[in-house]
Amino acid sequence: MARRLTTALAFMGILLLAGCGNDYGVDQNGQAIASKRLDKQWVVLNYWAEWCAPCRTEIPEFNVLAEQLKGRNVGVFGVNFDQVQGEELKSASEKMGIGFTVLARDPADFFDIPRSEGLPVTYIIDNQGKVREQMLGEQTAAGVMAKLEALQAFK
Repeated sequence: MARRLTTALAFMGILLLAGCGNDYGVDQNGQAIASKRLDKQWVVLNYWAEWCAPCRTEIPEFNVLAEQLKGRNVGVFGVNFDQVQGEELKSASEKMGIGFTVLARDPADFFDIPRSEGLPVTYIIDNQGKVREQMLGEQTAAGVMAKLEALQAFK
C-alpha cells in the first residue's frame, strides 16, 4: 500500500512539473505567453521605447525578421524599456508598428540580463536560456540573421 502511494505521489509530481515553465506574463494584447514560446527556443529579445529614434527605425527590420523566422526554433520578442503596461503598452506597440510579440513583463531575470543604459539593445539567447550576443544600437534583419547563423541557432 505504501509503495502504491509513493508511486502515485511521484507520478503526480512529475505531471505537475511537466507543465511548469517560466511565467512570462502577457503580451501587448493581454494574451498569456506560453512558456514553450521562450523556453528551449532561441530568442531574439529587443528592448525599445517610443522616444528612441533608432528604435523606430529598426522596428520594421524586426517585423521582417519575425516573419523570416516563422517555423524555426527562434522567436522575436520585444520589451518596452519604460515598462509601460496594459493599454499603454498596446497603444505604444501599435504606434511603433510592432508586428511581433511584446512582453509586458521584462524577462531579464530569467535570462540574467543586466539593465542596459542605452537603446536600442538586442540580445540573442540560446535554447538553454544563455545570452549569446548583446547588440547595442540599431539592427537590421540581415545583421541579426547573420548573427543567428554564426551562432548556429538553426541546427
